[in-house]
Amino acid sequence: MTWSKFDFTPPAVSHTLQAFGQGAAWRYLLACSWWLVAGGLLSGCGIYSFNGTNIDPAVRTISISTIQNNSPTGPAFLTQRFTEDLKDYFQRNTNLKLVPRDGDLQFDGNIVAYDFAPASIQQVNGVSQAGSNRLTIQVKIRFTNTKDDKQSFEQIFQNFDDYAADRNIATINNDPNAVRTTTNKIITDIFNKSVANW
Repeated sequence: MTWSKFDFTPPAVSHTLQAFGQGAAWRYLLACSWWLVAGGLLSGCGIYSFNGTNIDPAVRTISISTIQNNSPTGPAFLTQRFTEDLKDYFQRNTNLKLVPRDGDLQFDGNIVAYDFAPASIQQVNGVSQAGSNRLTIQVKIRFTNTKDDKQSFEQIFQNFDDYAADRNIATINNDPNAVRTTTNKIITDIFNKSVANW
């Protein structure tokens, strides 16, 4: 096939047009072009990303202070586990460098509530019993964005999980995955509020 000076269709595109029909091929090329332009615009501004974060390119570091457990009933391991899980989540989901202090983004706070109580009551032989038990955890977070103070906030994040009535707080605390199920939901909420602006 020759490429005439009056035919503005390159040979590779011409083969595509013949194989798929002109209408389908042009729609395909138009869609590809649109994605290239959109991708260039989004990556060019440096703020938006496809992992859901909305981080200004000037932000390069993050510091997360120990999140102390100030709840009277929380297990001893909660401080270290929550703090490390929060750090891990940000390291997995952003390119920010974790620094010991004075990061561009700074987190500190404490666990203010760790409550285990009946979530539903049922009657068994005329006696009221817990149908299920609920673990509720509250974490107060102070977030400072040193590059844009309007993004800074102080907020209590709360989440819960329900457990069968035959599981008491001791069995929950001894289960490595049970408490983490609840704290992981709180960590996701903290992440979304601070860098995804959800």
